[in-house]
Amino acid sequence: MPIFDFSPPGLSDRWRRLLRDVLLWAVVAAPVGYAGFSPPYPRYALPLVVGKLVLLGVAAVLANRRAPLAALVLVVLGSVVDGNFVFAIPVFSYLAGRRSASAGRAAGVFVLIAAGGTALNLGVLGTGPATWFLLASVLLFAAVFPWLVGRYRRQQQELADAGRRHVEALTREERGAAERIRLRERARIAGEMHDSLGHDLSLIALRAAALEVAADLDDRHRAAAGELRASVSAATERLHEIIGVLREEGGASVRPSGETVADLVEGAREAGMAVRLDAAPAVAELPAMTGHAAHRIVREALTNAARYAPGAPVDVRLSRDGDRVEVAVVNDAPPAGPLPAPPSQGSGLLALAERVRLAGGTLDAGHRADGGFTVRAVLPATAPPPEAIGSAAEVGLTSWSDERPGAVERPVDAERRLRDARRRVRRSLLVALVAPVGFALVLSFVYYPVATAGTVLDRATFDQLRVGAARSELVGLPRRQTERPSVVDRADCEYYTDGNFPLAAPTWRLCFTDGRLVSKEWIA
Repeated sequence: MPIFDFSPPGLSDRWRRLLRDVLLWAVVAAPVGYAGFSPPYPRYALPLVVGKLVLLGVAAVLANRRAPLAALVLVVLGSVVDGNFVFAIPVFSYLAGRRSASAGRAAGVFVLIAAGGTALNLGVLGTGPATWFLLASVLLFAAVFPWLVGRYRRQQQELADAGRRHVEALTREERGAAERIRLRERARIAGEMHDSLGHDLSLIALRAAALEVAADLDDRHRAAAGELRASVSAATERLHEIIGVLREEGGASVRPSGETVADLVEGAREAGMAVRLDAAPAVAELPAMTGHAAHRIVREALTNAARYAPGAPVDVRLSRDGDRVEVAVVNDAPPAGPLPAPPSQGSGLLALAERVRLAGGTLDAGHRADGGFTVRAVLPATAPPPEAIGSAAEVGLTSWSDERPGAVERPVDAERRLRDARRRVRRSLLVALVAPVGFALVLSFVYYPVATAGTVLDRATFDQLRVGAARSELVGLPRRQTERPSVVDRADCEYYTDGNFPLAAPTWRLCFTDGRLVSKEWIA
């Protein structure tokens, strides 16, 4: 989210971003411009101020979005020339944390800034340890800490985005579940219509055809029977059209409660079909899914035989060999040829093949050389594992959730992304709170031995120093002094520390005149 958002409505995104960047430049350039245009005016004051403002403009307008770390480096380099650039460092550090995806590059930039500043101050400019410690503290609290806050805010935004995507994924999952239920119900209705009504309509057509060719029927009734057969055929075709709209691959069907294969054969015989049943006793008890598939195979085959081979004898065989059950329905060629009927679309056999596949079996159906037709299936005599059924039943219903490019994110992936975002936010918050303290301690442990080496004067030695003694007679003085606390102090005074941690501030002041100690005091 932008720091400044004072842009008026109606502007394009590009102009809104440009306006925000210009406002950012105006804010960070104000301290530099105010100091530069305030008297007294040194030589070349105007070109220097303009150059500084241009440098800030490049950092704020051109670099802070495309290369936020580069903008931060420009501002830090500007602070070498003008101390007022320090006010802009926290702003650009925060923006770098908000807009940089990688933490490794930022860490590398801060290490380079720290190393370069140390080399410049201690090696080139000859800055004392106290000044170096102050500058290092400024880098820590004006650059590193704002960057950590910006990175924390960036990861908070990523957490919010991950939460939104998780909610969207769950919503899609709920909608998908409702859609799958709807499709399964449509498939169940389609299967029930096809299996029950289709079978009954075929038997009605068969009875009408038998009545139509009865020898003792007068012509008026024969014509009515023909019209009845034609009406049933048309109704069957309309039923197939409706089923084509409702059917969905993998759908389930429902058979009448308690109906067996023997009941199917008996009903076909009552309708006038010549059906012979050969069922082995071993197939009386079958798993539910296998028994359902066998019932469906026989009903579909009898329906097709009644429709396309009227008057032909039909053999129904059920046999068992080990853990496999074979179901075969064979009909001969129709004696007088098939009844006139619309061409078949094969949806019944396709659905039947899917049902057999879900049951763990195989289906083979086709015409015989003598003009008849055979439907043969091999089914498992034992129940398949539940996971196999579940995975097969879900084929085609979950392809929306794969992880290919452009695929919709799955709820489990969105949940994992949300957990990762939460973990990153917690880690960033912990780092933002602990890292500055840790860096300060490390900085103190680096500075302290440098600042105290050869400058510590203990209390006992201080008490033994006699006022009026020559400098050369004083025993126990450290080999070097600490930095003077103020430039207005007398130049003939020496300063030492008692080793206070972590700043090693001056504690003792010894003043000399003509090489003799004239005063000694403790500095509060």
